[in-house]
Amino acid sequence: MSEHQETLSSTSASDLTPSAGATYGWGQELQDLLRGSAGSFLFGIPLLYTVEVWSIGSSASGPMLLAILGVTFVMVWLLTQTEGFRRTLSLRPAEALMESVEALSLGMVCAAIALIILRRINLDTPFTETLGKLVFEGVPFSLGVALARSTLSQPRQRDRRHVNSSRRFAAPDLFNLQDTLIDLDATLIGAIIIAFSIAPTEEVRLLSASLPPLWLLIVMAASLFSSYIIVFASGFGDRTERQQRGLLLSPVTETLMAYIVALAASVMMLIFFQQLSPSDPWQEWVGDAIVLTFPATIGGAAGRILI
Repeated sequence: MSEHQETLSSTSASDLTPSAGATYGWGQELQDLLRGSAGSFLFGIPLLYTVEVWSIGSSASGPMLLAILGVTFVMVWLLTQTEGFRRTLSLRPAEALMESVEALSLGMVCAAIALIILRRINLDTPFTETLGKLVFEGVPFSLGVALARSTLSQPRQRDRRHVNSSRRFAAPDLFNLQDTLIDLDATLIGAIIIAFSIAPTEEVRLLSASLPPLWLLIVMAASLFSSYIIVFASGFGDRTERQQRGLLLSPVTETLMAYIVALAASVMMLIFFQQLSPSDPWQEWVGDAIVLTFPATIGGAAGRILI
């Protein structure tokens, strides 16, 4: 190997495995926070659709909430020793402690955003009820932050399974079509994995009935924004590489198409579990589908970055 190649190799390795104490700019800091937020929503959304957690959080006492926060922090701190949401692969004890505090805080913020999006808390919600729901829902969200890097940004090989050895000789358009179908398939699989256990529950209908018609637009916007953040802004995947493969060359186009796939999958799951029927009014169809598409979209985004 030449000296030039050795230099490039060492440079690439250092970029992939930054040392402790490396200096990050504001852009890298923002990307780290977005990465943690993405993992937070992926882990926290399923438990968000659980009426029992809402009820337990509403009636929990102050000492119990403090104990839960303490246990959650210890769990996050332990995960930060080996995982974490930053790309730094080695941390000093003080840095690990600070990242644990950040992870817990970020998880609580994400949980609050999710609760507001689904109107589980609002300006009329009593403070004690708001705090209880936030603490209980914040547990999986915070753990998701701590597990973000190891779960969604592990090294991935772009050499996919070769079903037909003649694929390398295929026309460029056919090659792009196959990559596009792979992305859509991954979106569908991820949507089903995350939303399948939520679809048969009464929480979907309960949430849909509690949301004003215009608020459904906010849920749709949150779904699209979450999908974009996970795939294109969090640093889990190579944005430039994604824009060079498949027919969905634009991040906006891919995000919209993925939402349509997740929406169709949500409707099919609701029909499969007999949560929707032809006799139901169209408003219920729209509301239930949009509410379930929120977690389905997040699952679909995770599926696309893991292929």
